[in-house]
Amino acid sequence: MAIFGLLGAMLLAVSMAASASQADWGKFKQRFVTQEGRVIDAAQDNISHSEGQGYGMLLAVYYDDKASFDQIWQWTKKNMQVRDDRLLAWRWDPQGGVTDKNNASDGDLLVAWSLLRAFNKWHDPQYRLASQGIAQDIRTKMLKQAPQGLVMLPGSRGYDHPEGITINLSYWVFPALDEIGQVDPSPQWAELAKTGMTILGYARFGRWGLPPDWLVLTKIVAPSPHFPPRFSYNAVRIPLYLLWSRRESPALLKPYQDFWSYFQGAKFLPSWTNLEENSVDTYDASVGIHKLAQWVIGYPRLPDARKYPLDDNQGYYSSVLLLLSDMAIKERGPK
Repeated sequence: MAIFGLLGAMLLAVSMAASASQADWGKFKQRFVTQEGRVIDAAQDNISHSEGQGYGMLLAVYYDDKASFDQIWQWTKKNMQVRDDRLLAWRWDPQGGVTDKNNASDGDLLVAWSLLRAFNKWHDPQYRLASQGIAQDIRTKMLKQAPQGLVMLPGSRGYDHPEGITINLSYWVFPALDEIGQVDPSPQWAELAKTGMTILGYARFGRWGLPPDWLVLTKIVAPSPHFPPRFSYNAVRIPLYLLWSRRESPALLKPYQDFWSYFQGAKFLPSWTNLEENSVDTYDASVGIHKLAQWVIGYPRLPDARKYPLDDNQGYYSSVLLLLSDMAIKERGPK
């Protein structure tokens, strides 16, 4: 009887966790997704961007919410897939529509990956066709050889200069790179992932040896002079994607562990550090960053979900990090 009682308790705990997770998705939709399918980033004047649309689609597939997925994809397709290719304009403003037709390759990759996962779950061939078209255009238009190997331009304009190529390592969504070859079979996806891992091994700057949000590649790598030299809101996603794709190692996780654990017991956890002068943000990081930091610090232990709720105090990006961390933890499964 004791065994059956324990099993029942375990099943109840799993069921309660699943219900809480589903409720978090409902909260996210209520706060950040319009009825038309536009994902809103209130911290940036209520704009929508291809990254946010991709995250919304990815979460909708994960939560088996086909109706929401279709709404988000159809809005994205109508309003952002307006270039001469199949990539997405990165920014849509409620006051003026698309205000910049340049793309963001991480948003493109997230949307292509979400469409692939939607096809695998719901078997609509239109999802697969759309995923394939975006993936092919990422590969043929955004991938470029650098001295370090095959890299991905962050956008079609503004990142390939005579003085070097600017990249953003958080655009290497490793779990997406592992799957996207299902619709666009090419060894370049694995080559791209390999280059990202190689650069992560030595793109280490500042007191804690962290990667910056933006790097410039010549024969060496350095923080890009076109952006603040920070480990910040972009680069915080790197350890998430490493853990999600099971690419983590003690050496790769150490810089993030060292930085975040340094502030354990302090009054706040900084959102960023300047890699040239080692200064830090003076405001406490969002709950989403806190949760990710605790996962990284405590690895392989998992963060206590009860400490990091998705509530009305969380903005768009914090909420995304919370939900993606949950998704990554569950998809990894037991080690």
